[in-house]
Amino acid sequence: MTNKIIIATGKRKKAVAKAILKKGNGSVFVNSVFLPNMSPMMYKQRIEEPILISGDLAKSIDINVNIKGGGQSGQTEAARLAIAKGLVEYTGSEELKKAYLNYDRHLLVADVRRNEPHKPNKSSPRAKRQKSYR
Repeated sequence: MTNKIIIATGKRKKAVAKAILKKGNGSVFVNSVFLPNMSPMMYKQRIEEPILISGDLAKSIDINVNIKGGGQSGQTEAARLAIAKGLVEYTGSEELKKAYLNYDRHLLVADVRRNEPHKPNKSSPRAKRQKSYR
């Protein structure tokens, strides 16, 4: 596992996260911000979940996550998906994969729901043309 670099991606709604994992001392950066300095607290804790579940495995891995697009909640979900997928790939551990799936399936499996596209000449995606008779 010397000089091993893993790149994992995660998507949620419009947000796309790319996590780069390499050997290090356990530091985690999200968009160039050190994870303990992140705010709000709820989103920070959501991103920390895959790291806490992995236990001591993540203490020797540096994680750098870059997120683009979407809102804060979507970015958080995309980041935790990318981190979890990267940790499973980096360690190659089936036990870690089972632990993630038992805790929350969305740590390893992306949520494929997307916004419905708007219809032409209408105000919303589900708008229908009104009927004038009746």
